[in-house]
Amino acid sequence: MRPEAVEALKNVDLIIHAGDICNLKILEELRMLAPVVVVRGNNDKGPWVNEIPIYKVVEIDGIFIYVIHDIKEMNVYPAPLGINVVISGHSHKPLIKEHNDILYLNPGSAGPRRFNLPVSIAKLKVNGKDVKTEITQIIV
Repeated sequence: MRPEAVEALKNVDLIIHAGDICNLKILEELRMLAPVVVVRGNNDKGPWVNEIPIYKVVEIDGIFIYVIHDIKEMNVYPAPLGINVVISGHSHKPLIKEHNDILYLNPGSAGPRRFNLPVSIAKLKVNGKDVKTEITQIIV
């Protein structure tokens, strides 16, 4: 795991990993920093991935977050389910977008550089119904 990623994730309350873990050791290292919510990505292979869900819904202070690796595989419409935030990762392209009062977030990738994309993480701050997010590039 990149030391820059470890530094960027210090003092967080929860880590959400949107897939492409690629190595169980990464999850073990992340769990030493904070509790981890994780979904399986298309590059996750081997028997260990059977324990990792394809999607997960997590609630933080009344905010519901739907986590899936590839947003194109999402087969539900989030608004009727009360979903406030959708986090995905498949493209590895950092993105913050709001559509129909739903926040869509792709933190990018903090692992190996993908294509010519930045190496980044995102921080999501939940304060009651107020949700703010920012993407931080950890390797220039």
